[in-house]
Amino acid sequence: MSEELLPGYYILPGSTQERSLLVKFMQQTYRELFPQQDFAHLARTVDQYFSPDTPLWWVKCLGEESPIIACLWVGNAIDQVRGDRHAHIFLLYVVPEHRRRGIGTAMIKYVENWATQRGDRQIGLQVFPSNSAAFNLYHNLGYQTQSLWMLKSLSKGL
Repeated sequence: MSEELLPGYYILPGSTQERSLLVKFMQQTYRELFPQQDFAHLARTVDQYFSPDTPLWWVKCLGEESPIIACLWVGNAIDQVRGDRHAHIFLLYVVPEHRRRGIGTAMIKYVENWATQRGDRQIGLQVFPSNSAAFNLYHNLGYQTQSLWMLKSLSKGL
C-alpha cells in the first residue's frame, strides 16, 4: 500500500519483520554523526521500542527494483507539561545521494498529517546540535526547542 510522497518517490509502510533493516538505517544515521563509535547497541534500542504501535515507513524511487533511500520511524511520547500523548520521531534518515531534494520535508509533512489524523496536537523529535542540516530543516518547518537534554559523564576518560 504505497503512495506517492513527491514526484519520483513513494512511501510505503514497513513491518515489524524489517527489524534488521531498521537497525541498519539507525546505525548509518549515527555513524555519519559519530564515525569513531560502535553502534551495535542500537539493535537493543530497536528490540525495546519497535512494535506495531511504533510505525515505520520506507521511501523508494519510482521503479520496481529501487533500493530504499529513506526511513521514517515514529513512536509515542507524553508531553510532561500537558499530559497529552503525541507522536515522537525516533528516526528520519535520507541516504546522502538523495538529500536536498525535498524528501525530508515531505516525510515530515507526511508524519505530521498522520499524527493529526490520529488526534495528536503536537509532534516531537530530538536532534543533535552538531547536525545543522537537520536542525535547520526542523526549525524551518516550525519546530521549536522545548527543553534541553543535558548529560554529564561520570566516568573518567569519557
